[in-house]
Amino acid sequence: MDTGSNRIFRTKRKSLPLGGQTHIVGILNLTPDSFSDGGQFVDLNHATEHFHRMVSEGASIIDVGGESTRPGHVPISVEEEIKRILPFIEKIRGETDCLISVDTSKSEVAEVCLKAGADIINDIWGGQGDPAMASIIAKHDAACILMHNSEQEISEKEQLVERIKEFLKQSLDIVLKAGVRAESICFDPGLGFGKSFEDNWDIMRNLEAFNALGKPVLLGASRKSMIAKLLNLKDPKDRLAGTLATSALAAIHNVDFVRVHDVLENNHCLKVINHCTHYEENEN
Repeated sequence: MDTGSNRIFRTKRKSLPLGGQTHIVGILNLTPDSFSDGGQFVDLNHATEHFHRMVSEGASIIDVGGESTRPGHVPISVEEEIKRILPFIEKIRGETDCLISVDTSKSEVAEVCLKAGADIINDIWGGQGDPAMASIIAKHDAACILMHNSEQEISEKEQLVERIKEFLKQSLDIVLKAGVRAESICFDPGLGFGKSFEDNWDIMRNLEAFNALGKPVLLGASRKSMIAKLLNLKDPKDRLAGTLATSALAAIHNVDFVRVHDVLENNHCLKVINHCTHYEENEN
């Protein structure tokens, strides 16, 4: 990681310094049907316990989701998504200063969650799905994670990285015009969303290209099917070793955030990478 800069990821609540480490975004799915942990945290108390555990294990942000976006998922209504997320945000906000991200592509859901104390909106359509999303984020002086997505795989494989970058630039233009602060924007190349198996690995081989966009980058490879297919692992919980490899590669290539299920193990992995890359600093 580059420690010579004063880069930050700003939220209204507080800012995270960038460049000295890869931050961990812990995943908390309040869903009955997510691909890896669906149904595990639908109970409010169980979800609260897991939230605090991930913070204690080293997460800088907890990303809370109320609708599964796995392949073949069944869309839910705005009302149902709010019903799943809002009570949890209202409960947990008074118990923690940790940054809370909400994984939603619906502006109505974003609005109520930001009012309740969420700090970041993680939009899988990069602000391009719901026309009101960018203005809602700006209205609440919130931060955002803008992900690349596509309803169809990119056919021109040699243009994969450039097409993703162009999409993210369009997302950037949309949210900046709406009034979102420049230092409150993060990009996600969208592993597993509108990508083939090889597309995902091509993204992993070109992580530095996304850093060139000048915004923090988040990588979300945790337990995904790209790892399952490569290693022939059907159970998502068996994919930890593969996930750790992607997190290590992300840190080596100066990616600012990794979004993961297994916070403690990824924290240990990233600390080893940091110690190796910043040996002299760590010794002083």
